[in-house]
Amino acid sequence: MPGRLRKIKTKVLDRKRYYTTIKYPEIPLSVDDFYVITTIGDRLDNLANQFYEDVNLWWVITSANPDIIKRDSFMLEPGIEIRIPADLQTLLENFEELNK
Repeated sequence: MPGRLRKIKTKVLDRKRYYTTIKYPEIPLSVDDFYVITTIGDRLDNLANQFYEDVNLWWVITSANPDIIKRDSFMLEPGIEIRIPADLQTLLENFEELNK
């Protein structure tokens, strides 16, 4: 099971398993954040691996850029500037707290 889902609670109804709603933390701006201009072939999972060494953390980049990145694909449009949050540890702690 992917990292962000491993501790998410599930419900079983009519022998089907459902995940409870996942809550994402607010991601405040920081002077330490990275900014990148996307190029042809950039993908959310690859950027997550490059900056966080974990492909499952693509959701951090998506959540930090809600008006720029669509959630329907890992592929990114070339030529857009996106923010890569620097304080990953605090974000992950906030994510865990919200989804207890």
